[in-house]
Amino acid sequence: MTTQSIAAPARSRRRPAERRNLPRLRTVVLAGSAYVIGLVFLLPYIEMVITALRPAGEIKDRDYLPHHFDFSNFTNIWSTGLGTNLSVSLEIAVGSTALVLLVAIPAAYYTARRDFRGKKVFLLLVLITQMFQPTAMIVGIYREFLTFNMIDSVWALILVNAGFNMAFAVWILNAYFGAIPKEIEEAAVVDGCSRIGAMFRVIIPLAMPGIVTALIFTFIAAWNEFIVALTLISSLNKQPLTVKTSDYIGQYSTDWQHLFAGSVIATIPVIILFALIEGKVVSGLTSGSVK
Repeated sequence: MTTQSIAAPARSRRRPAERRNLPRLRTVVLAGSAYVIGLVFLLPYIEMVITALRPAGEIKDRDYLPHHFDFSNFTNIWSTGLGTNLSVSLEIAVGSTALVLLVAIPAAYYTARRDFRGKKVFLLLVLITQMFQPTAMIVGIYREFLTFNMIDSVWALILVNAGFNMAFAVWILNAYFGAIPKEIEEAAVVDGCSRIGAMFRVIIPLAMPGIVTALIFTFIAAWNEFIVALTLISSLNKQPLTVKTSDYIGQYSTDWQHLFAGSVIATIPVIILFALIEGKVVSGLTSGSVK
């Protein structure tokens, strides 16, 4: 008995390959939606840059793009003292971030590695402090710093920003330290490291993505803070950028060119910082999601 094999048509063999190369409709829709959403979020920043480059005579024109770009808004704004305010904002953001990490790293490490009575209550209280906002407590904050004679002081803003961002840093670092196996630390102790030495030489380098995540979120929160700075600071040379840019809004007129130019300058340090450590931020946010 003989069997004959019939070769399949060439078309049937090529169809699966052709279908694999073609993008699926779902992929196209998701990609297109992502681009549209990204453009919607970018439009305010694009409008901010265009307005900062728009000449004063064209500020009320209906054209989306100006007839010619004027870069003098970015050069003249420094004569208003913006450089001093920029350094104050950097001082507040860096000081608050350093203070948060200095306190949050030991606290998160201890709560992750030690079981003590009231541990859950302590973490719950830390989480509850995250629910309070400076705006709701501004009267109490002002009275407290008035008692300590710290009104119109940059240190007051550093302490407030550090206090209101401490809970987030402790929680994210506690989860990250808890995800690191204890055997790694025990092996370092067996090799001769002390407990503190093992923390600095082994645990902290492994937890660096989580530390960077706490760093960037604390820095951005302190950089963008406005209400407390507006309430506690009265000297012009001690105002951060958030308060300084609001000075361009007057009672009867608004200096739109300098307002938007200052806003563009205020976003540049945050963009640079996030671009430098974006990879570690993503790995820190996704750490512990899969075990």
